[in-house]
Amino acid sequence: MAASRAEVVMTTGDAGYRHEPLDGGLPLDELAHRQGVRPVRNVHDMARPHVFESDGELEEFLAHVAASRHAALA
Repeated sequence: MAASRAEVVMTTGDAGYRHEPLDGGLPLDELAHRQGVRPVRNVHDMARPHVFESDGELEEFLAHVAASRHAALA
């Protein structure tokens, strides 16, 4: 019989809370600080213009993703 595993999600509103490292490395908030990561204040800040050089390149990428997903279902 397979053991069931429950996932517990916890959040905190405490601004002083520091995430403990999961792998013995640096805490997440320290990694974010070192990498200059900032909270998202506006969804438009996440936009990346010109990811694809043309509409054709975007269409090729989307077709590839769709084909990969359908192949995984077969």
